[in-house]
Amino acid sequence: MQTFAPINEKLNPTVAAQRIFRLIKTEMALVESEFERQASSNIQVINYLGDYLRASGGKRVRPALLILSNYATNGTASDESVIRLATVMEMLHTATLVHDDIIDNAETRRNRTSVNARFGNQVSVLMGDWLYMSAFETSLKERSLEILDILTRLTRKMTEGELIQLTTLGKSDISEAEYFDILERKTAYLFSACCEIGAILGNAPNDWQIALRNFGMNLGTAFQLADDRLDFTAEEEVLGKPSGADLLEGKLTLPLIILVKKEPQVKSDLEKIMHDGNYQKFSRQMLLEKLESAGLLEETRRMAYTYANRAIKNLELLPKTEYRSALEEIPNYMIERNK
Repeated sequence: MQTFAPINEKLNPTVAAQRIFRLIKTEMALVESEFERQASSNIQVINYLGDYLRASGGKRVRPALLILSNYATNGTASDESVIRLATVMEMLHTATLVHDDIIDNAETRRNRTSVNARFGNQVSVLMGDWLYMSAFETSLKERSLEILDILTRLTRKMTEGELIQLTTLGKSDISEAEYFDILERKTAYLFSACCEIGAILGNAPNDWQIALRNFGMNLGTAFQLADDRLDFTAEEEVLGKPSGADLLEGKLTLPLIILVKKEPQVKSDLEKIMHDGNYQKFSRQMLLEKLESAGLLEETRRMAYTYANRAIKNLELLPKTEYRSALEEIPNYMIERNK
């Protein structure tokens, strides 16, 4: 059995990712093949767009979580149902990204031209819708009302999160409570659903299902906090999109929300950046220095680890296996990646 480093050992994120994904290499290859199959159509434009989206890659963290959760609850992750549902989660995630990029007028995604920038908003909206419907059509094959209920609730939560976020765009007085509400709906519920469905497909007892559902919520929160920090600290080639893009799109993330509380006079500068859509009057570097001097990026990182450690504690109920160990290593990998 592989031994994974505890979170406080700060294993190199690249090494951690290699170890985690090596454990489920065969299953992830099956997911990739299933994604190609599910995203295919006898309509040529859909095939072309599906190929373009799959070629843009991505970490495939969400299907990996479903597979690892299944194995961690003594399931058989190579089972056709598990691979199929793991692929469904990646398709839902991809559909969300397509729609998000339209809303944000994003020009790049994962270092490639976004679908909306290349093919236009009309095509992108319809392709996102097609991915959603294809994912639900595939999930119906499980004949599981429990899983359908989770997927329906998840889709509603993600849509609500996007709508709520739209009402906060350009505002410099968003609260931490509003921020975490949007975060949970847009990000954490999807992580949670992946883990819970993996447990359900493994016929796990109810308390194990709840444990993995909570693990996913805490993990998703840690992931987004780390991502918001990276928006200020990482280079564009690491992010796969322009750095500092969230603020340019009118979104205040946690480091800036706390900064406004500590230094209310910065509100006008942030509002100017959001209004102009650029950093010409108040540079990104100046903002980065202000956040670093106030210790807010490190505070965000510590908060991410708070949720990461909660996630690991959620797993204590599960038997100690290499798959539980891999799940325990994922929070550290997510927070420390490309810092």
